[in-house]
Amino acid sequence: MPAIHARRILVTSALPYANGHIHLGHLVEYVQTDIFVRFQKLCGNRAIYLCADDTHGTAIMIRAKAEGRSEQDLISTMRAAHLADFAGFEIEFDHYGSTDSPANRRLCGDVWQALRDRGLVVSRPVEQLFDPQAGVFLADRFVRGGCPKCGAADQYGDSCEQCGATYGPADLVQPRSTLSGATPEVRSAEHLFVTIESLHDFLATWVRSSGALDAPVANYLAGHFLCDPLRDWDVSRPAPYFGFEIPDAPGHYWYVWFDAPIGYLAATDEWCTKHGEAFADWWHRDQATAVPAEIHHFIGKDITYFHTLFWPAMLEAANLALPTKVRIHGFLTVDGQKMSKSRGTFLLARTYLAHLDPAALRYYYASKLSGGIDDIDLNLAEFAAKVNSDLVGKVVNLASRTARWLEKTGLAAVYPDDGGLFARAAADGAEIAAAYEACDFARAMRVIMLAADRANAYVDAEQPWKLAKAGPEAAGKLQDVATVALNLFRQLAVYLAPVLPKLARDTGALVGGPIQSWAESQTPLCGTAVGPFSPLMQRVDSTQIEALLAASRAANEAPPTGEPAMETPAPSPTTGGDSGVALAAEPLAPTCTIDDFAKIDLRVARIVAAEEVPDAKKLLKLTVSLGGDTTRTVFAGIKGFHEPAALVGRLVVVVANLAPRQMKFGSSEGMVVAASGAGAAGVYLLSPDSGALPGMRLH
Repeated sequence: MPAIHARRILVTSALPYANGHIHLGHLVEYVQTDIFVRFQKLCGNRAIYLCADDTHGTAIMIRAKAEGRSEQDLISTMRAAHLADFAGFEIEFDHYGSTDSPANRRLCGDVWQALRDRGLVVSRPVEQLFDPQAGVFLADRFVRGGCPKCGAADQYGDSCEQCGATYGPADLVQPRSTLSGATPEVRSAEHLFVTIESLHDFLATWVRSSGALDAPVANYLAGHFLCDPLRDWDVSRPAPYFGFEIPDAPGHYWYVWFDAPIGYLAATDEWCTKHGEAFADWWHRDQATAVPAEIHHFIGKDITYFHTLFWPAMLEAANLALPTKVRIHGFLTVDGQKMSKSRGTFLLARTYLAHLDPAALRYYYASKLSGGIDDIDLNLAEFAAKVNSDLVGKVVNLASRTARWLEKTGLAAVYPDDGGLFARAAADGAEIAAAYEACDFARAMRVIMLAADRANAYVDAEQPWKLAKAGPEAAGKLQDVATVALNLFRQLAVYLAPVLPKLARDTGALVGGPIQSWAESQTPLCGTAVGPFSPLMQRVDSTQIEALLAASRAANEAPPTGEPAMETPAPSPTTGGDSGVALAAEPLAPTCTIDDFAKIDLRVARIVAAEEVPDAKKLLKLTVSLGGDTTRTVFAGIKGFHEPAALVGRLVVVVANLAPRQMKFGSSEGMVVAASGAGAAGVYLLSPDSGALPGMRLH
């Protein structure tokens, strides 16, 4: 294999909106990105995966008002749900922020000032659609109607999913409000625009010659947008609006599509602060660093315009680094059709995790992702067959058929003659690595499975089960055959590690220790101990899929608004769920009396300030209000699971009469109630129901 040189790679996925839970369509992107990042790390490159919740806009404001709580409380709750869903699918961020953070506010101001300095901001009145029943101006995504370009029905107010055209919501044919169903009224309001036509030549050159875009995408942009003058981009919304007020335009707020991509910058800034690095080394142009930084964006094809024209224009104006690569994927269909709530195929991540192994979906997506913008289909029958055939029948089967014969002897001291199987698969590593680099995971999976086929043919030919019955005289041969088979299995596990991190961990526990480097695929192990074998993956059963669809239908039918309930997602069977793992790990405490319990004063409190504690690995310093002027300082061991900025305004439960405890960092005057334990993806703060007020006692 050619040498793989260390690189510095900053990787982002599009920010999930904080008004909805993660579904399997979203996961195409996050799984794709996670696989790419894990591959880069396995190759010794320095890759950081940054993301954040997209938290602003009318949708958040309307929903928070309807539920009787603050926007910050809503986005904090949804953040916890998002992170739990991602953790359930082994999607591992180096930092996960929020567009409602102080860092994002500051960087929005910096970019805005740069646009002002370049003379790219203009103001003019806009006729905007207004919902007379809801009493708000309607964001683009809250208006649907016919596309003014191609006539397609039921399109959003900013772009058409059929022809890709962009327009304003007032241009829609027979528009309607998705908030109330009312026919919107046209009202005039002052708006601020970024004029990017002056950057037309720059953008045309960047699209064609930067290498950041694949040819089909560059051709699409040239044929649909760059062939005409670029329209001004409306980047403000009048009050009422949940977002950042524009400093030099009181009463106006940056539109969500302005501050959302700047969230990439803010997440980097926050990560740099935590790790003592310089933001400039990642985003400033011509920064004198030993290894230049690469910036890779992963997005869906529906937001191509924003990330390939408007976002580069903003970066150019602010003199910030442009993307090295924008990797664009298609949509997900289920059984050949758009995801449907009535058919039960609008599948939430949490619903899937309650019924099936997340590793199975990660592999299936990998087997379908070619790095192009074509849609991929989750054919549920094919899904079960592919997972059962490839992962269980080919890969895991190698270990399950041979590992038990090595528990006492370990691997052979010298690697046996395998007819060139290991060497051939090692040579495949270059092609597999190139496919991972190009995000052509489907090609990588095909090459890996061909190696698995060759390995299984070897086991079938050598028949170790017969050698085991032949007695002591065949023991040496049995050890050799099992050594070859287990080495070929571990080689496959290295190649699959970006896709199946749990299998890689379990393989390391079985033989050879943790898989930490791509180079481990190139050299067989000898004389190594082999641990007890336990099942590495389970077959997908049709009854599990039927149960998943039934649960999905029930979940989508239950809430009257169609919005899923806000509970923490159910863990998958592999991480505990309702299996009793958590209870077994921490059994019930001895029985207490009601008098004992009455001594504990549990109160509703609101977090009014939150900050990190220097030099503390687990602690955040919280200031909580119990109502009126009564506040307490509490040190909580939730660092790494909750961002301080996202906690402010959130209602929690505290033990209010706990004796103060003097700590190294100060006096802790109570305890915030949280849940954690075996199988948990994090530390979960307990929140009272909406309507509860600080100071209320829990009974």
